[in-house]
Amino acid sequence: MSLGQAPRRRSTSGRVSLLTAMTLAGALTLTACGDSGSSKPSGSAGGNYVAGAGGISTVAKGERTQAPKLDGETVDGKTLDTTTLKGKVVVLNVWGSWCPPCRAEAPYFAKVSKELTDAGQDVAFVGLNIRDNSKQNATAFEENFGITYPSLYDPDGRLILRFPKGTLNPQSIPSTVVLDKEGKIAARTLVALNETQLRSMIDPLLAEK
Repeated sequence: MSLGQAPRRRSTSGRVSLLTAMTLAGALTLTACGDSGSSKPSGSAGGNYVAGAGGISTVAKGERTQAPKLDGETVDGKTLDTTTLKGKVVVLNVWGSWCPPCRAEAPYFAKVSKELTDAGQDVAFVGLNIRDNSKQNATAFEENFGITYPSLYDPDGRLILRFPKGTLNPQSIPSTVVLDKEGKIAARTLVALNETQLRSMIDPLLAEK
């Protein structure tokens, strides 16, 4: 083995290590699970959004962007296409069974979704289950917290990437995006919600004509 070959091998190994580190850093940006309240959202909805209290951002009715089609298999093995829910306010909650803030907000989502459904409101809740390598873990989470609405099973996080850049797109776990009755992105938060905060995102859209 010549001395001239050794530096080339070390250089190649260094480049591989650097690329691996960069890939992991990018993945952690998407899968970060914690309080994102201090983070500045990069999705700006063209600068037309208003960042309100509690980390909730909203867009005026005439300035909203159409949400992407989110479809696929659900945690319980059925299929779902969110475009079929047009005409209802749609609450999209990004969660993972491994995420502590997701567990903290889950009882509020279960409670509010049941109350609004029982009241006959035009609202649909849809979960986006991210980074769970086993449906069993996701199913146990839903059973434990009494989640009765469907969740799309998206272990690779690909559905999140369908949201156009420059919109109030989900960027962390948990995230919640609320669509108006026309299927347009109306509100978003990148933090775990309590009941009051969740209703503050939904009620104004239910009242829209």
